[in-house]
Amino acid sequence: MSSQAQKGFGMYEVAARLQQSGADVIHLEVGRPSSDTPVHIKEAAKAALDAGVVHYGELQGLEPLREALAKRYVDLYGVNYSADEILITNGVTQASFATFLATVDEGDEVIVLDPYYPQHNSKITLAGGKIVPVPLRPVHGIYRLDAGVVEDAVTSATKVIVLINPSNPAGTVFTRDELQQLAEIAEHHDLLVLSDEVYEFITFDEHRHVAFASLPGMKERTVTVSAFTKAYAMDGWRVGYAAAPEPLIKELRRITMNSTTHPCVFAQEGALVAVTAPQDCVTRMVTEDKRRRDLVIESLNAIPGVSCARPQGTIYAFPDISRLNVKADELAKRILSEAHVAVESGSFYSSRGKNHLRICFGSEPYERVAEAMERLRRYLGNGAGN
Repeated sequence: MSSQAQKGFGMYEVAARLQQSGADVIHLEVGRPSSDTPVHIKEAAKAALDAGVVHYGELQGLEPLREALAKRYVDLYGVNYSADEILITNGVTQASFATFLATVDEGDEVIVLDPYYPQHNSKITLAGGKIVPVPLRPVHGIYRLDAGVVEDAVTSATKVIVLINPSNPAGTVFTRDELQQLAEIAEHHDLLVLSDEVYEFITFDEHRHVAFASLPGMKERTVTVSAFTKAYAMDGWRVGYAAAPEPLIKELRRITMNSTTHPCVFAQEGALVAVTAPQDCVTRMVTEDKRRRDLVIESLNAIPGVSCARPQGTIYAFPDISRLNVKADELAKRILSEAHVAVESGSFYSSRGKNHLRICFGSEPYERVAEAMERLRRYLGNGAGN
């Protein structure tokens, strides 16, 4: 794991130790849902256990689950995946790792959009690749894709572009036009795109997710990775998947079968119900996420020296704290030790994030998020951040 990725886990560990000492810590640093996994999903896994679904499973994952995911891509996005083009994995983490190991050789360059999710970067490095950060362009506080800057970063060594849509940490939902420009670059330079779409169902207001593989000609050069983590509050279940052309899926499967053999069998039964049952639970959770988002944005923008654009998707706010004249690493430490609110430094997501914090508004119930915002208001409003 890269030192940067370790730094992110370090904040969680420091917050946990403080909490163990008796402090009332509010956790807004970890990108996990506050909701329990919906009951019907848990009941399906329990029923599978009771039915003896406890032995080795299919290397590529439960076929009915793969079929259900393929059908969902057709229904939602018009992407004609088959079950053979879906690989069930131990979360997005394994899907991403397998993709880089299968496609990146020593010295290959991988473009990542900056600010980025650093855990993808550590996997690129382990595969022998070179990370090429390409800055997103801030427009009224929202980080947007600049196709010209991406194009300028492509060299003869470029192999892959990493897209996170909706974006962690920036909360951007990229438009179809932005994605089409990226698709044209990928096609022109014969590049693969790893599209991390784990937040696809968590969008707000008029913003809607566009699956990158749904763009003309992009299914053939896209590995879509996603999971049940965010939309279904199944982060501890560790069930994710990759969707890609069958020859590439076979290469990814060679890696996953030699690391974990196959995913947990009864967890996949729960995931199957998550996909096939009515999606009311997702709607309820996203409605609550929006409620907490609105609270956090209004609260942050009321603090002198802090400004924060309204995220279009995900469960994160990315406030600009540059006017407080303190670097994000130091401010995050102070907020934790003195206000007992755990947030992440924006520098975890690249050097361009040094004037930002990342606040996960989805990780605690509404009342706890409200209490956290009140603590930040008191602490920063009194000039303690300076």
